[in-house]
Amino acid sequence: MSRKFLVLSALALGLMVPASAKTYTREEAVQTAIENSPDVKSAEEELIRASSQVEAGYGNAYPSIDLNATVTRIFGLDDVKGGTPITNTASDMYGAKDDDGNPKANLFDKSVLAPAIDKMIGMASAQGYRWQSSVGLTVTQVLYAAGKVGTAIDIAKAYKLKQELALEFAKISVRYYIEKSFDNCVIIDSTIAILEATIKLTEQNLEFLKQSYESGLASELDLLRIQLSLDAYKSDLKTAKNNYLIAKNALLIGMGLEWDPDIQLTGELRSPDSNLPYPDTVMANVLQRRKEIAMLNAAETILEKNIDIEKGGYKPTIALVGGLKYANNQNKITEWDAPKWDKLNKYVALNVSMNLFNGMQTKEAVVQAKSNLRSTQIQKETLEKSIRLEIETDAKALETAEEQLVILKNNIDLATRIYDMTEAAYKNGSETQLNLIAAGLSLHQAKLNYIKGIQNWNSAYNAMLTVTGEY
Repeated sequence: MSRKFLVLSALALGLMVPASAKTYTREEAVQTAIENSPDVKSAEEELIRASSQVEAGYGNAYPSIDLNATVTRIFGLDDVKGGTPITNTASDMYGAKDDDGNPKANLFDKSVLAPAIDKMIGMASAQGYRWQSSVGLTVTQVLYAAGKVGTAIDIAKAYKLKQELALEFAKISVRYYIEKSFDNCVIIDSTIAILEATIKLTEQNLEFLKQSYESGLASELDLLRIQLSLDAYKSDLKTAKNNYLIAKNALLIGMGLEWDPDIQLTGELRSPDSNLPYPDTVMANVLQRRKEIAMLNAAETILEKNIDIEKGGYKPTIALVGGLKYANNQNKITEWDAPKWDKLNKYVALNVSMNLFNGMQTKEAVVQAKSNLRSTQIQKETLEKSIRLEIETDAKALETAEEQLVILKNNIDLATRIYDMTEAAYKNGSETQLNLIAAGLSLHQAKLNYIKGIQNWNSAYNAMLTVTGEY
């Protein structure tokens, strides 16, 4: 694409560059910036976290299975030795009689009572084992939690939606910044093109004036004047090129790239003459499109659900609990009894818990949740009013920019005619060199003003797209 200034078309940017140089179009610059943007990457991570919270919320509806293992070493105890001293004594006394002729121990004493006593003694002494271990498996299923589980899932879903919107908004913000920076590069590049054309024309006039001076038709003062104008144009050109490097560097930084002088840009500004659709300013549609409003709606949903969560503190929680537990007590850690089903501790319980008083914490938590909701609602109402005002302001700015463009375009046509007529009259000797320089300066300024007008129109149009949520 050749660099030239066209009055009736959009300003364009595109340099003759080496084949090996990397060239970015506007859309390529935007996509590169989105891929490298830390804000976008952070928003993506937040979305991953929000999606995980939804899955975690569903997990709260499933039973919880816990495995607990405990090994305890108690010091200061002697080894516990099992035995049957009562049974042995009863066996020895079985069949013997006292002095009155009564049996010292009968069959019941020997077979039932004595073993039972030995067993009780063994159970009591077991508490004195130095190594006491247990393994337990507990299953807990919440049956009723005052709606906290379902509400928590709804909150997680609303938060995920909010993060999806935040990601979209981050991408829109990056696009807006990059396109604005890209437009700035286009504007400066077009300014450079105008200055180069003006310098070329001024140099031609200078050569013609030198010939006139040698022929005695022009004075040395005329030469000095046009030379002064030429120097001023060259100085402006140098400044514009420096500004282009700065603008290009700012764009590359926004794209997440290192500075590379060989990187080139190619693209155009939006043309006011391309009959672009006027942004939809219907307020109901605007509020649906604006990501900020959508995020506040999601935040409002979250805070409404949070009130329900806090109110759950007034209601009971019901859970079904079941478990198995195996205990092993020994003198040595290496000694373990094989677990037997009939000796496992098995239980099922229905647990109901309800807070009766916690220092008014639940009541105040509800008050705070309602206050947070109202603050968000006020923020949304304020933003809606601000959007209405922005639409009116930006619409007026776009209208003014369009009106100015018509005037600036006519100024270029008029300045061009004046310069052509002045140049022809000057060559015929009927006009002064000073007027020719003035006409050239006016044409140069008219072109620069038009460039600024194009930039203002694009800024106003982009602002309208942004405020209406169409960007």
